[in-house]
Amino acid sequence: MSMQPTADEDMTRRATRLVDAKLGFRAHLLVYLLVNAGLVAINLATTPSHLWFFYPMGGWGIGLLAHGLAVHRGSSDLRDRMIAEELERLRRRGAGGH
Repeated sequence: MSMQPTADEDMTRRATRLVDAKLGFRAHLLVYLLVNAGLVAINLATTPSHLWFFYPMGGWGIGLLAHGLAVHRGSSDLRDRMIAEELERLRRRGAGGH
C-alpha cells in the first residue's frame, strides 16, 4: 500500500487550502470594513474637525492589501513548489538520512 497521496487527494488538499485562504481574506475584509465604519462614526461624532480615522484605516489597509495579494496572486503556488522541491531533496537524501 502506497503512502503517497493520490493526485485527487493532493488536488483536494490544495483546493481546500486555497478556499480556506480566500475565506480568511473575506473575513479579514469584513472585519476591516466594520471596524473602520465604526472608527469613522466615532471620529465624526467626537472630533469632526480632525479626521484621524484615515491613519488606522490606511495602515490596516496596507496589511489587507498584502493579504489579498498573497491569497489571490498565487503565493500558495510558490509555497506548493517550495514544498515539492524540499520533498524531492529529502527523497534524494534517503528516508533515514539527516
